[in-house]
Parts: sequence; C-alpha cells; structure tokens
Amino acid sequence: QVELVESGGGLVQAGGSLRLSCSASGRTFSPYAMGWFRQAPGKERQFVAALNWRVGSTYYGDSVKGRFTLSTGKNTVYLQMNSLKPEDTAIYYCAGASVNLALKSITAQSLYEFWGQGTQVTVSS
Repeated sequence: QVELVESGGGLVQAGGSLRLSCSASGRTFSPYAMGWFRQAPGKERQFVAALNWRVGSTYYGDSVKGRFTLSTGKNTVYLQMNSLKPEDTAIYYCAGASVNLALKSITAQSLYEFWGQGTQVTVSS
C-alpha cells in the first residue's frame, strides 16, 4: 500500500554535496517518522537521520551531524548531504514508520515497516 522510492544518488568527489529524496506513495500516508539508513559493503546498516513527522523534530547520527540536513516536501523527505567523505559511500535507504506504539527509538530499524529500494552514493577521494 505504501511505496518509498529514493533518488538522487550518484558519484561525487570528497567535499561535494548531494541531495537524496524519498517519495512516498499515497496522499493519505501520515507517518510517525521517516528515516534514512545506509549500508556500506561489509558493514552493518547504520542510522543516518530521522524525522519525527508528528512533532517535527530531527535526529542525526554522530558521523553525519553537522553535514547532513533533513527537510520535507509534499510526501517527500530530502536528505541534503554536504562535505561528503569517502566513508559516506554506501547504499542509502529511506524508511517509514506509521506508528510507534511501543515507543521505540527513532533510530531503531525495527520501528520502520516501509523501506525503499536504496540508492547508491559513492564519494571518491
């Protein structure tokens, strides 16, 4: 019923910028939270950023804080990535959570039931 589609990935040089977008299908979709996670080869999937849609608060992983910024549009979440580093290279996934009845952390992968297909971000040194 709900589909998330990421776009905006690509190849950039270190220090460059990139903006990812995540568009959700269904105008009736009113999520509790939208999040971004990433996974590099051989590494565990990592929390990047999230937005509590109900409240409007944002959260960022320590590795991206100060460089990445969340924003929203019409049924869309954007991730502005500045000062990119080679270690930012990963597949980036958009995720959506409809509710949080169990009061899970907004950084918890288990909170999110809807996931996009992922978009590759490669940062060259």
